[in-house]
Amino acid sequence: MMPKEPLSNVSFVQGFPPIVGEQPRVLILGSAPSIASLKKLQYYGKPQNAFWRIMGELFGAGPEQIYEQRIEVLSKAGIAVWDVLASCNRPGSLDSAIDMRSAVINEFIPFMTVYAGIDHVYFNGRKAEEVFNRYVLAGINELWSDIHYTCLPSTSPAMAVLNFEAKLEKWSVIKTVLEQHG
Repeated sequence: MMPKEPLSNVSFVQGFPPIVGEQPRVLILGSAPSIASLKKLQYYGKPQNAFWRIMGELFGAGPEQIYEQRIEVLSKAGIAVWDVLASCNRPGSLDSAIDMRSAVINEFIPFMTVYAGIDHVYFNGRKAEEVFNRYVLAGINELWSDIHYTCLPSTSPAMAVLNFEAKLEKWSVIKTVLEQHG
């Protein structure tokens, strides 16, 4: 049987280390970096992705700032950013193209042990949630039974069902949660 995609179209994707400060309360998880992110060596590097615009509106970590400043703002706000996948094969940038047979999951047990103050995990889209639930949470649910998990609409431009304002409204739950922590 012939593969669906020629091997020349398969791209190896290596994820980034997490963005994390000293005491994160919230973890935002994507699936894996896009081609634009890999080229820039930055989370959510595609200018059309709404992630940094949303973070700008909510926390002052907008795309007009240099990347290092955005990281610092999120870290000080108590927000960590990471991807579920440490690596995978994926032609292009769409989550639907991820070859799960090649997927390597990030090491969540050591991460969550070090950053035990995280009590909310937000998924940037369904694929991140699906992969996390299937490959991570299913095996260690009792360890993290007090953590709240919420899937938010993807900030990707491929998620065109919602406009920026609708995405911003959904994502504002993160600011509300952090404000409740004081």
